[in-house]
Amino acid sequence: MYTTEFVRLLDLGLVILAGLFAFWMRFGEWEIPERYLWGVTLGALLTLVVLPNFSIYRSWRGQVQVVLILKLLSGYLVVGGLLALIMFMTKTGANFSRLWVGYWMVSAASFSILARALAYPLLNRLRADGANRKSVLLIGDTVSCERAIRHLSSVPSAGFDVTHLILTGDGPLSALLRDKHCERYKPGKVIEHAEQEVWICLPLSEGNLVRQIQRSLSFSTGNVRFMPDMRDFRLINHDVSDVAGLFLLDLSCSSMSFSARIVKWLEDKFLALAILVMVSPVLLIAAIGVKLTSPGPIFYRQERVGLNGRPFMMIKFRSMPVDSERDGVRWGGAKSKTTTRFGAFLRRTSLDELPQFFNVLKGDMSIVGPRPERTVFVETLKHEVPGYMQKHMVKAGITGWAQINGWRGDTDLQKRIECDLWYVENWSMWLDMKIIFLTFFKGIINKNAY
Repeated sequence: MYTTEFVRLLDLGLVILAGLFAFWMRFGEWEIPERYLWGVTLGALLTLVVLPNFSIYRSWRGQVQVVLILKLLSGYLVVGGLLALIMFMTKTGANFSRLWVGYWMVSAASFSILARALAYPLLNRLRADGANRKSVLLIGDTVSCERAIRHLSSVPSAGFDVTHLILTGDGPLSALLRDKHCERYKPGKVIEHAEQEVWICLPLSEGNLVRQIQRSLSFSTGNVRFMPDMRDFRLINHDVSDVAGLFLLDLSCSSMSFSARIVKWLEDKFLALAILVMVSPVLLIAAIGVKLTSPGPIFYRQERVGLNGRPFMMIKFRSMPVDSERDGVRWGGAKSKTTTRFGAFLRRTSLDELPQFFNVLKGDMSIVGPRPERTVFVETLKHEVPGYMQKHMVKAGITGWAQINGWRGDTDLQKRIECDLWYVENWSMWLDMKIIFLTFFKGIINKNAY
């Protein structure tokens, strides 16, 4: 029921249907030329290759469906970008309507989302009514098992029923556990149960016991899973990985998969180029203003720390006198820095940041991401602030989640880091779009900009 293979075939059919529908929307007819059929075929093949990289076809039982929708949208954005790139590289773009490609990708994403929007509520309703549910055997300590039961009880649409418990400790049973069929774990005894799911709920420190229990489950035909107690860990993008045949539990990893990096790259290049073209008159006026109001170069280059802790030279319009930092720099001294009169205006309106779009085109920065700090400050902060270096899992940005939430300039460093790490863990193209949109209202003119 609702198998992975069926969903893959469904998406393939919907992409083809969307291509035909988009042709009708663009040209008002259903008879499609052969070259467009080849285009639809290429798009369908790209869909088969690209969408699985966004984890769209794994089980989403009991998980947040909004995340699936965002992954679908990101996947089709990559498919559309690859189609455009292939057309450009093969010089066949003139043979196809760009509006048709746009209609096609929007229609394909809409059809896929609509199909799931119709299917998931039906499945959730069936599960809530007792159908399409999976029985679960929990093996572990009382605290971890209680936590699992409470969580599953709060999401009945997930479709999991805890039918049996095997407890590893000797402590008293709570009322919640007494309502279940419980027994005590006996080392060496083979565990034979008919449940479809077997979850081992123990802390990571109980590795030997987990292995012992796993050996006891050699006769089990259910899916055996390990639910480690991770409450004391600070996690970023926690997941599991299979690397070169080794099972790894991700504790602190970038959310940027290969497909996500492609999406981010396309987003940065297209938007940075478009913004630079639109603001080119402003760039010219600002450059003239800097040159006329203060002796020295127009641009100010400063070493900052970016992706993976690598330094790069960040470009800004110069807003200070040339010798303003002859005595060195110190953390939190933005308010006391001397600026030129025109430089103060540039900082207050954030216009001094515009040249950083050239950093984006070069690949040193992203439009959205954690703001980069100077190398000298990073060397100090990484020893003083827990988790500080994890913000460098993604490219530094011109604007970010911290900036639109008011943590800009000389503000609470801990709050800024919390916002940066939240962004690293929760990145999506739509979060980037939200931050860019809000930057125009919250981040450009800011009381903390100096």
